[in-house]
Amino acid sequence: MTRDSLPPKSAPGTPPPDAPRGFMGRMRNYFLTGLVVAGPVAITFYLTWWFITWVDGLVRPFVPVDYRPETYLPFGLPGSGLIVAVVALTLLGFLTANLIGRKLVGLGESLLGRMPVVRAIYRGLKQVFETLFSGNGSSFRKVGLVEFPSPGMWSIVLISQTPSVEVAAKLPVEEHISVFLPCAPNPTTGFFFYVPKSKIIEIDMSAEDAATLIMSAGVVQPGSDPQRKIAALAETANAARVANTAALNAATAKAE
Repeated sequence: MTRDSLPPKSAPGTPPPDAPRGFMGRMRNYFLTGLVVAGPVAITFYLTWWFITWVDGLVRPFVPVDYRPETYLPFGLPGSGLIVAVVALTLLGFLTANLIGRKLVGLGESLLGRMPVVRAIYRGLKQVFETLFSGNGSSFRKVGLVEFPSPGMWSIVLISQTPSVEVAAKLPVEEHISVFLPCAPNPTTGFFFYVPKSKIIEIDMSAEDAATLIMSAGVVQPGSDPQRKIAALAETANAARVANTAALNAATAKAE
């Protein structure tokens, strides 16, 4: 081996660049992988624990001290208040289902209906709870596409109910339907508006998948084949745009 064939010596005091970079890169990848695995689990457990303790804090003052688990145990029992709340609500629903319970509920509603401010709040909240938690309700169980905020741009909306008679009387002759457009990354906020039914494209997607898509800002695509689903949605939106343009041209020609 000659002197010229030897590898060049690095300058004194300068460490080899590849070794630390490869090691730190692997450590970074390991850390991100652990974060992806542990993050959702930790947040899920935290939110579950927060909900249980919140319900316990609401229910515990109504439970007599003699019936609390911490009276007989050296430690508190998380979730006892939640169990009491579930049993109490189930018993309330059972009592309301019979004739006497319905009469009592009707009497209470009639009393609330005579209070000027309380009756508006109660009726609104009752309609919301009946819509969201009734077994036969259809609100927010269908997902659609609406051309919003500008032509050529499509947004995912949750389809709600048809407008009331008072609102429908003020809208154009075409049939309208109410929709909720969630905002990313928080789908609990958004816009509520009425859209002509012909302008809504219903898509085969559950409300849970739509919420996941919106919360991830499109990063997490529901379904096993995300690219195919995106292409199908784009093709559907393009077909709807062509149909709307043709209908608008036909209406303009008819007006002339």
